[in-house]
Parts: sequence; structure tokens; C-alpha cells
Amino acid sequence: MFYSSTDGQYIQPGNQFAIDGVEYPSNWLNLSTPEEKAAIGLEDVIATNSPQSDVYYWVSTELDKATLTYVNTPKELASVKTNAISQINATAYSLLFPSDWMVVKAFETSTAIPSTWNTWRATIRTQAQSAITAIEAATNVDEVATAAQVQWTSNPDAPIV
Repeated sequence: MFYSSTDGQYIQPGNQFAIDGVEYPSNWLNLSTPEEKAAIGLEDVIATNSPQSDVYYWVSTELDKATLTYVNTPKELASVKTNAISQINATAYSLLFPSDWMVVKAFETSTAIPSTWNTWRATIRTQAQSAITAIEAATNVDEVATAAQVQWTSNPDAPIV
């Protein structure tokens, strides 16, 4: 996006525009040089910061001439915690589900589950519970975001990278 210091308008690439009565075609910004843009008073709009995750923050923007500022307002903590815990549980479930057949088979046929799979399944449950405990203890949205970043252990059959 560009800011016209001549008349205060904001111009998106791909749109035609007019400055001082001169009409510019929609492809002009893409074809012009930085010098040509500067000659008619156009400045690149520059962001002063980055947007935070919209999972945890309400993100809006403020424009002041050629300066864009992201306003990151934390969402309500209890809601963020509830959503993060639900996501942790859903991820753990989706990781464990493909190997549930081993547990059913072991129960129905009294055969042992390979120990590597038992260990892995226990590790996933432990990782989920640890993350949930950290999320519940969090006192702000940033702590929830950090606690929700789980590095899940790969299953025993996953290729080693």
C-alpha cells in the first residue's frame, strides 16, 4: 500500500488512482520505479510492528500517513484458556486415535501392545496434561500462547528425519 503525501489518500496496488487531476492506470504502481513514485509524492506504507496471532489477540490497524501500526489487544483470558485446552485435547486425540486399534486388539485377544507404543501413548497423554496444567496456571494471554506450543513426540513408526 502507498500513501500519497500530496492529497493524503491510500492507494492499493492493482487499483487505478488520481493525484492532482492526473489519472493513473491500475498497473502503474507495479510498473513504476521508486523514483517515479516519489516524484508524485507516494510513500510505501511501512509497518512498525507485527500482528500477533488472532487466536489470542484482537488485531486491528492504525494508519498515520505512511506508518501502519498493528494494535494487538489480548482476548479474554478465560476464553483463550478454554480454547487452548480444547485444542490440546483435540490434538492429543488425533495423535492417539490411529493407534487405538492396538489397545482394542490387546484387550480382545490378550496380546501385548509393543512397549514402544505404550510408552509413546503415555508420553502424548503426559505432554497434553503438562500443557493443560501450564495453560490453567497462566496469568496472561502470552503465557497461554507459550504453553499451547507443544512439541509432540513422534510415534514409533514415524520416519527419522
